[in-house]
Amino acid sequence: MKSHARVVVIGGGAMGAGLLYHLAKEGWSDVVLVEKGELTSGSTWHAAGLIGNFIGDFNMAKIHEYGIGLYKRLEEETGQSTGWHGCGSIRLATNQDEADWFHYIKGILDYIGVECYLIGPDEIKRLHPLLKLEDVVLGAYTPNDGHTDPASTTNAMAIGARQAGAEIYRQNRVLDINLLPSGEWEVVTEKGNIVCEHVVNAAGSFAPQVGAMVGLKVPIVNMIHQYIVTENLPEIEALEKEPPVIRDPRASCYYRQEQQGLLVGPYEMENAKGWGLDGIDWRFDMELLPPDLDRLETSLEWTMKRIPVFEKAGIKRVVSGPITHSPDGNFLLGPAPGLRNYWMCCGASIGITQGAGAGKYLTQWMMHDQTEINMLGFDPRRYGDWAVGDYCLKKSIDEYQQMYQVRCPGEFREAGRPVKTTPIYNKLKEQGAIFADTFGWERAKWFAKNGEQERYSFRRTNWFDPVGEECKAVRERVGVLDLSSFAKYDVTGKDAEAFLNRICANRMPRRDGGVALVHMLGEPGGIECEATVTRFGDNWFYVLSGAVAELHDLDWMSQHINDDEDVDIANITGDYGCLILAGPRSRDVLKKLTETDLGNDTFPWMRGKEIEVAGVPTRALRVSYVGELGWELHHPIERMATLYDALMEAGAEYGIANFGTYAVNAMRMEKGYRAWGSELTTEITPIEAGLHRFVKLDKEFIGRSVVQSRKDNGVDLQLVYVTVDTDNADPLGNEPVYDGERIIGISTSGAYGYTVQRTIAFAYVEPKYAAIGTEFDVAVLGDRRSAVVIDEPIYDPQNERLRQ
Repeated sequence: MKSHARVVVIGGGAMGAGLLYHLAKEGWSDVVLVEKGELTSGSTWHAAGLIGNFIGDFNMAKIHEYGIGLYKRLEEETGQSTGWHGCGSIRLATNQDEADWFHYIKGILDYIGVECYLIGPDEIKRLHPLLKLEDVVLGAYTPNDGHTDPASTTNAMAIGARQAGAEIYRQNRVLDINLLPSGEWEVVTEKGNIVCEHVVNAAGSFAPQVGAMVGLKVPIVNMIHQYIVTENLPEIEALEKEPPVIRDPRASCYYRQEQQGLLVGPYEMENAKGWGLDGIDWRFDMELLPPDLDRLETSLEWTMKRIPVFEKAGIKRVVSGPITHSPDGNFLLGPAPGLRNYWMCCGASIGITQGAGAGKYLTQWMMHDQTEINMLGFDPRRYGDWAVGDYCLKKSIDEYQQMYQVRCPGEFREAGRPVKTTPIYNKLKEQGAIFADTFGWERAKWFAKNGEQERYSFRRTNWFDPVGEECKAVRERVGVLDLSSFAKYDVTGKDAEAFLNRICANRMPRRDGGVALVHMLGEPGGIECEATVTRFGDNWFYVLSGAVAELHDLDWMSQHINDDEDVDIANITGDYGCLILAGPRSRDVLKKLTETDLGNDTFPWMRGKEIEVAGVPTRALRVSYVGELGWELHHPIERMATLYDALMEAGAEYGIANFGTYAVNAMRMEKGYRAWGSELTTEITPIEAGLHRFVKLDKEFIGRSVVQSRKDNGVDLQLVYVTVDTDNADPLGNEPVYDGERIIGISTSGAYGYTVQRTIAFAYVEPKYAAIGTEFDVAVLGDRRSAVVIDEPIYDPQNERLRQ
């Protein structure tokens, strides 16, 4: 066994083998995989092996599409059969929300280039004659789907990795992992130690225990999943060919042919159970758990109605085993928080589907710092330590139970909540706040009346008119919003300014109180972070970024400090609350509570000051994401209730109102403000995003050479700002953009602008379609909607209201 390697991958399931294969294929041949048992011996070996394209996440759809292509050609490359059955699959829709979801996902698949057809009950019946479809309104048919043998496929990737120079050490448990003074990792195994540059936790069900070796708390729960294989059925034997895999939301089941019988896999919609919550015996290997068919009773009854032949089928075997789940159902793929060159590749609930694609893109990340796709939804740093324990268990159970249910926009389910609340949470709740949880923080989306709850849909529902009233309050009077979830850092030290100038494309403010919008780029030029930086002194900068970016941005900044730089970064997110005060009467409200002169001459737009408001020490920033006169009031979080009450009392005569993040999105779209994670991702540089004015090419910064090249040589896609002709549904992002029948781009976000009374969206399109006045179509829930490129912003283009 080697004593040194470039990479040690811990875990030999589909995720670990998929990564090892791609690392070796891309030229990192000095890589090893360590497995405590045999390959696939965790949860991979007993998986049902379904491989499907239908997925609601744009970037995950790319991961699935890549895996299907690889599994089809692996046998030819390696000589190892994968057991591929290319029978296709059909997901059933039984109501309008599910049908709308299908149209949305078909748009994603059309853009990626995946075949998907929305078909009616007659066509479904032709493809799968054994189904009863009296309640089905639509089917999503993806003919290139299928199923594979998990063990054979994983072994094929392992063979491919070995052929490219990788080594695999089986029956060799990892005992400990140590960070050496050199920055390398020492992986202690039963058969010796390996010193490596990178270590990857691909330990599947054991990932939390492997993470604990380096102090990581891994938000993964093992869920017990069962499926049933029947005896042979004459109706199956009589079929001319294997029917598509069926996914049925009514029964919350998948069905496929297994030899001459049926394989039925329920995701029970209640009473699902976690397993191994206090840790798993390291000796647990190729073992199963005792069946518990009583939990599946409801799903199996619905299955009998969907496939009547199942009612008389004898059961050949029941497979019951653990599969991993994260709180949001996406795997953990990317850097572990707070550690350099420790990577996560675990938490997949359908790992055989995702292992190949996960391996491809994690390889890109490890080798090149960024990837071809946006990894934000998979980044392990989307969770903090708050996400383990009870939250993780409740969320994972809920996620498991909702596996086949429609996911409507804006739906944040209640399981496991609340985790992080501010001191005014109950005050807002009593006033009708409908909350979303973002990085654990409860944030008001909108304010309902009379105890009303949000009705979720892909179309406008009961939130639409109240959000319009919130926008009107901010545009005409004054509003207040709790955005304490902002990630907040104090960056100090004699080299702080030089450091920030080196990692940011924009230049730091040169005078005290100056505020700058900045973007931090990777070496390939993609946008890693967006932040505002306020200079409060010669060596003191206050940095703010998005809630979900808290650990990501902390790592990005911390890991780019040079050894010879005097820079300190303090994460003060939990110490400071933030109330947004915005609207034309915001100065009138604020001046009643402070002795500071708030006039334009002394406190202009894009300026920050330390002041007192209602006796509360406050970092007041005159910035506004909604395009109105306003301030961000950052203050000790324990004083938040005092400050909020004072603002509401002082603003009563001006008609002050609460507003939420739905209103923020509508108003930021009217102002043409880009959002990190949608318009701004690692896939593009500031040039594609139209952020030229925030890039200072006359100084050095990370990614500068790529940005300069894009500026000089042109880009493949360009961000445009459009109005869209809609009725009761607005673009959500990830809808394809068409010129006739040709796809020319993709939307990134959209909203109805209540002030301008138009639907507005952003989209990336081929540059020849970026001129103002250009017309094309955006597919909104399957309907082609006319869009026109306009100059931005549509509201207050001269920023007069911000400067008033």
